[in-house]
Amino acid sequence: MIFTFTVGKRILALAVLLGIGFSGAFAPHPLVAGHRQHNAVLVEKQRNGTPLRMSIFEGVNEPVQNYVNIWTPLFEQAKQAGIAPEVLLHWGHGGAMASVLLSMGLIGAWMGWQIRLGNGNEVNALTLGETMREAHPKIIGGALFFFLLGGQGGLVLLASQGQPILESPHAVSAVVVLSLMGIQAILPQLFETGGQLARNAHAYLGTATIAALFVHLATGVNLGLSF
Repeated sequence: MIFTFTVGKRILALAVLLGIGFSGAFAPHPLVAGHRQHNAVLVEKQRNGTPLRMSIFEGVNEPVQNYVNIWTPLFEQAKQAGIAPEVLLHWGHGGAMASVLLSMGLIGAWMGWQIRLGNGNEVNALTLGETMREAHPKIIGGALFFFLLGGQGGLVLLASQGQPILESPHAVSAVVVLSLMGIQAILPQLFETGGQLARNAHAYLGTATIAALFVHLATGVNLGLSF
């Protein structure tokens, strides 16, 4: 039931990424050259005086752009074929990621606090037959998986609409959120040695992570409305 948020039509991006797989991620594509020419023109314009905001991603922007360029032609072909309407390309990523946050993210966070309050052995409709203690890491781990996968799709969809990647507050907040979730995944391994301190850190940092996710959502809406 929890995974029914896997939004049908929007997941053209995810379907392509899952269907093709990362094994072919660095294979050449016949339309990639055109995107490289587009990028070269953009760089030339920047050198000729078009101001660019400095990005914290400056050192990794080029390899990430090269990776994104592998997939962008597929989405442009889908758009031209009428498979992917403009509204899906523009808001599909945001809709899918918001559904992950509002379902798996909030449910997982709630279960985490229930465990902290001593209700970890309870079973309800949201745990699908497992205890909250068992379901909590699976739900949050699943959310992290979809955030990582969806983030790649978001970059590709952004590029397919002619927008620069890694040049917005949304990109910065994405790194912050994923870093926090990575720390959250490590903290439970320290429960035995760290005791109550590690448990407190996990609980309160988890709440802060959910708050950061809503900030990330807001920056995404702002980005979507900007073009």
